[in-house]
Amino acid sequence: MKHKYLKDVVTLKLETEKCTGCGRCVEVCPHNVFVINNNKAEMIDRDSCIECGACAKNCPFKAVTVKPGVGCASAVIKGWLTGSEPSCDCSGDRGSCC
Repeated sequence: MKHKYLKDVVTLKLETEKCTGCGRCVEVCPHNVFVINNNKAEMIDRDSCIECGACAKNCPFKAVTVKPGVGCASAVIKGWLTGSEPSCDCSGDRGSCC
């Protein structure tokens, strides 16, 4: 079963104009977020991203960006692991996501 975290909060971005369709993101993503379609990467399940950063680190064309270890997905995971309330530090003036 594939885990979903929080909808529409992941920091993952794909700039398709920079993508050459090399497929490295598909190869390294542990949650199958990407596929190659018409010689370009495409995100098919963005909300399954765990913000590990493998895709961004392995994209030779810098078409993929993600902030690993930040955001709500990371906060939820840390909360589960520590038994504490998730805190992604995105409340207040910047909006609320958790």
